[in-house]
Amino acid sequence: MSLRDTLSSYWAAIQGELFPWLDDCLGPLTERHRDIVTVLEFVRLESFLPYWSGLPGRPLSERVALARAFVAKAVLNLPTTRALIERLQADKVLRRICGYAQAGAVPSESTFSRAFAEFSASALPTRVHEALVKRTHVDQLVGHISRDSTVRRPSSGKRKRGRPHKGEERPKETRRIERQLGMTIHEMLDDLPTTCDVGTKKNAKGYKVSWNGYKLHADVADGCIPISCFLNSASLHDSQVAIPLATMTAARVTSLYDLMDAAYDCTEIKDHSRSLGHVPIIDINPRTKERKEELVLENKALKNVGHQLSEDVRYNERTTAERFNGCLKEEFGGNTVNVRGNAKVMCHLMFGVLTLTVHQLIRFVT
Repeated sequence: MSLRDTLSSYWAAIQGELFPWLDDCLGPLTERHRDIVTVLEFVRLESFLPYWSGLPGRPLSERVALARAFVAKAVLNLPTTRALIERLQADKVLRRICGYAQAGAVPSESTFSRAFAEFSASALPTRVHEALVKRTHVDQLVGHISRDSTVRRPSSGKRKRGRPHKGEERPKETRRIERQLGMTIHEMLDDLPTTCDVGTKKNAKGYKVSWNGYKLHADVADGCIPISCFLNSASLHDSQVAIPLATMTAARVTSLYDLMDAAYDCTEIKDHSRSLGHVPIIDINPRTKERKEELVLENKALKNVGHQLSEDVRYNERTTAERFNGCLKEEFGGNTVNVRGNAKVMCHLMFGVLTLTVHQLIRFVT
């Protein structure tokens, strides 16, 4: 059965059976309520969380209800947990969707904070997203995977300063990309820096922009469906994450083309893409002024004769990664990160990525 047929049957059951039943039980649902219910039905958080009843000591607040509330926060694009609590207390339908019968049953902000720390430590939204991608893309073929990142590398060790003495030979440091070729996926991810630091890049106008924080790297399939994500230090160059991210994606879906911008123009990255059975299409990084001028003249000549390479046509599909970045920031909490630490920032972003994935899957059907 194709992906469209699978999602269509599931979406028909939600629309035809679940929504009418909820309208009778909870009252009329708004479009936002329906969005939250749809995401919760697709991701099935219950199967990823333990059941606490019967344990000795004071019982913990129901983690499923808290996780549902954090999904609702991403769908509603609420900036803070306090705003989420106020919405739950005021919105009876939303409160009951999340699992709270009365306004007084909504936990305090500190309880939400402790639960969020647990979800971050266990990488809950990341595991749920991986399972959702594998379940919806089993036996499916993805055409293009677009790779990109959004939003002072720590020193790897001291070395002797100055030029070497006559006859002295210093060992050449192995590049991280070269080391990655002989590592497992867990070793590659552990080797990447994940601390909060300063990142610098050129914007669309050519000016340098700096920020404190992290970079979220993502592989995005056709239809703007995120497949894999990884958060690392802002100072890390995009090319350092290409090989581990490609390995993660290959374990989840079967794809044909890897689309990347000039930051990923590297022989090792191309060879690794081919070793996975993919075709790498990477924008050329001229690196020298002379090569840049040659490329400008070559593109001008192609344009004059009206010829367009097939690789260029496929490369235009890479805009899905840019649309994903913009959508995550504007609609699903990417611009309202109010937590500290790599694990918590990743957890916050992945609740948004999880919600965005379901939205794009539904859009693919409708």
